[in-house]
Amino acid sequence: MITAFIGLGSNLGDSRRSVDQAAQRIAGLASTQLRQVSSQYLTPPWGVQQQPPFINAVVEISTSLGAPALLAGLLEIEREAGRVRDGSRWGPRPLDLDVLLYGQQIISRPGLCVPHPHLAERAFVLLPLAEIAPLQQVPGLGRVADLLARIDFSACTRLPPLLCDEERVA
Repeated sequence: MITAFIGLGSNLGDSRRSVDQAAQRIAGLASTQLRQVSSQYLTPPWGVQQQPPFINAVVEISTSLGAPALLAGLLEIEREAGRVRDGSRWGPRPLDLDVLLYGQQIISRPGLCVPHPHLAERAFVLLPLAEIAPLQQVPGLGRVADLLARIDFSACTRLPPLLCDEERVA
């Protein structure tokens, strides 16, 4: 089993529920166990500014899926949530799932770059990642907490748990 971290984001529809449901769907992938789920964060859009803010979170999983198979599972979850990949970047979407880290591996192949190429500059990734794994090493970049300390995350707001999150704990 390898430890991987997945970024989740949404800014169309009921984004909070979409992110919550995506975390549950990730837990249901073959040979995969959900280890931790960060809080959800309200974050400004990246790239194209004329769009709604995003809801972002990060999950930690253990999986025996290879990175390409994991990515394929994530893309299927996106598709089922209504995501259409039309080649446009940074636009609004009902669900966005990214492999941020896959163990300590560095992967560079068409459609899959790990660590995620912009991880170190994106507060909407680093803030939830630091919440659940501040000491995690990012290959070639350093610890998550140190990366977060270098960027401005003041525009990101941690949200209270959804009611269903509280019910699951009870």
